[in-house]
Amino acid sequence: MNYATPIAPLARTHPVHGILSAFPLAFFTGALVTDIIYVNSTQMQWANFSAWQITFGLVGGVLAAIAGIVDAIIHRDRPRRRPWPHSAATILMMAFALVNIFIHSRDAWTSVMPTGLVLSVITTILAFVASWLGYSLEARQEAR
Repeated sequence: MNYATPIAPLARTHPVHGILSAFPLAFFTGALVTDIIYVNSTQMQWANFSAWQITFGLVGGVLAAIAGIVDAIIHRDRPRRRPWPHSAATILMMAFALVNIFIHSRDAWTSVMPTGLVLSVITTILAFVASWLGYSLEARQEAR
């Protein structure tokens, strides 16, 4: 009797890009939450938390972008759907986050109200859009 278990097919891509992509989504959403808390409490520490979260989101976004570019280069011979909507949303997200961290580097109330809060909302929405487009793109790729 042969009790050999079938070997599952190997995944076509590594999960590093997907794992790293979760960090900007979490950090930018956290920055929005701490901005809202700051507006309601006016305790400066919440604005500091926002600035740190935006910074970590930017670092995570850069690392995710590097992993995505490496993945695209390694698998360039594989037929893929166009990742341009995901890439454009990610670039916009990172650009808004970069402006947002400069706004958050101001002192006291002007670091968040009103420009910082608006930029945090836009950045968070773009993070959700970029994540949705990236994950749905990968799901369609794997379904092939």
